[in-house]
Amino acid sequence: MPAGTFDVWDAAVLISILAISALIGIYYRYTGGKQKTTQEYLMADQSMTTFPVAFSLMASFMSAVTLMGVSSESYQFGTMFCAINIAYWVCTPIAAYIYLPVFYRMRTTSVYEYLERRFGQATRLCASLAFTLQMVLYMGIALYTPALALEAVTGIPRSTAILVIGLVCTFYSTLGGLKAVLVTDVFQSFLMFAAIYAVIFVSAVKAGGLAPIWQVAQERGRIEISEFSLDPTVRHTWWSLLIGGMVTYLSLYGVNQAQVQRLISVRNLRSAQSALWWNLPILSLLSFSTLFSGLAIFYYYRDCDPLLEGRITFRDQIMPLFAVDTMGQYPGLCGLFVSGIFSASLSTISSAVTSLSAVTLEDYLRPLYKSIFKRPLADSKSTLPTKVIAFIFGLLCIALAFGASLLGAGVLQASLTIFGVVGGPLLAMFTLGVCTTRSNQRGVLLGFLISLVFSFWIGFGGPKPKATTLGFTASGCANATALVSEALLLSPASSEVMEEPHYFWLYRLSYLWFSVIGFTIALVVGYGGSILLKHLGWADNEQIFLDKYQKQLDYDLFAPILARRWRRQEEQRTEIAQDETLTKLTH
Repeated sequence: MPAGTFDVWDAAVLISILAISALIGIYYRYTGGKQKTTQEYLMADQSMTTFPVAFSLMASFMSAVTLMGVSSESYQFGTMFCAINIAYWVCTPIAAYIYLPVFYRMRTTSVYEYLERRFGQATRLCASLAFTLQMVLYMGIALYTPALALEAVTGIPRSTAILVIGLVCTFYSTLGGLKAVLVTDVFQSFLMFAAIYAVIFVSAVKAGGLAPIWQVAQERGRIEISEFSLDPTVRHTWWSLLIGGMVTYLSLYGVNQAQVQRLISVRNLRSAQSALWWNLPILSLLSFSTLFSGLAIFYYYRDCDPLLEGRITFRDQIMPLFAVDTMGQYPGLCGLFVSGIFSASLSTISSAVTSLSAVTLEDYLRPLYKSIFKRPLADSKSTLPTKVIAFIFGLLCIALAFGASLLGAGVLQASLTIFGVVGGPLLAMFTLGVCTTRSNQRGVLLGFLISLVFSFWIGFGGPKPKATTLGFTASGCANATALVSEALLLSPASSEVMEEPHYFWLYRLSYLWFSVIGFTIALVVGYGGSILLKHLGWADNEQIFLDKYQKQLDYDLFAPILARRWRRQEEQRTEIAQDETLTKLTH
């Protein structure tokens, strides 16, 4: 199997695409309002249309880690993961009509400002700090992981990839603000699709069509959509993918600062809801395409797995290896593929930079300035600090990526786990806010903190069993005899005695249940604790009322469907009271 090269045409394509991203930042710096206000810089003047935001929502969700990971998923474990797309379709109306209207009515730059209005400042600060930790760690990994994979198989130095992606992203995010980020996300979305379809195209050419790819996948057990087990320790089942996928999707598209900030940049609520709906087919198309690309790659390596052959060190490197092995005969195609992977990183990191700069300004800098100078920070004075903050977060991302390369794979897994375990408790906090009237600050914080502790325990505790992959072979490799012998020695069948070292049950749970458990604990303890603390006289809920007698609810704080119901009930009670009063007066 001949090794490919990353040649001058590929480099030219990659450099051109990075230059276009940088030029978009320059364009939006010197056009329109020239990014002179935080309203334009962080919210795009709330002037964006539906389609750029729809593509941006997808691009920031699908990082390079996700692209390579989903392709590797179908390569190693089969197609069961496709069921998670059903969760996306189920949860889109919930995000669009339960959570989004509440944030859109407030028009807040930071989504955590809602928590202060609903519960209090302590809740806002806790949630904001959790989000900041989550995003700071994740953006370093989103930059480091693809750089590591690309270095291993294309020869692009890891440090070069980190610096190029990090500096280009920091440049256009800092210079052009949210408008530049949204427009580059659209451009980068097409590149992500191009990268995936390049993989499918090349494999289909070599296979003589798509049918042989599907046939081999069926024969080798890769087509799997029938796992209905109720055992929560099974890695992927319909139940874990649906329920876990719902919590994951809502934690990202319902209450995550990066996504809500994009949605609020749209001109009106109806258009913002349309952006969520249009994002859905785009996201699902990329998800199914990426899964199929894994099957396409499996067809090519069906008789000579590169990991068994010793060409790669982990299977998330399989996609870039395939590009280098197969795309060399098409000038610039490998460069286009690498550009798609870079674009997935750029969109994720720019999303993190803009959301973190918004949160830092609104949740930390403005309150600090007000407490020191006893007056609010003027908008005219906050634009420059916000750009400096964005620049600092960009450099921090690069530093974290270099730090990850020094600290090793354990830290990578830990950082990705943090992203999962924080999402569930944060979603529960917002859900208690928009869906209940009895939740109060002390009860919600109690549930949030207990949930975080428990989620971190099951997320980081160990040891955990390794996931069992489907079968691979090295029988078609050049040195097949030696490789097959080694593979047999390392295969699960040859080590049955050692396979069950009695892992603690919670550590054996599928990773998809982590966010569900965190969400459930925060919801139950938060609501129950609120009722108990109110009963004991240790907490109140006065901030949800508009009057000092605590009779008139502030309906803007709640989901529209519930607010309308409670408003009708209040009107009915008022009418009944008026009728009773009138009856007493007439008698």
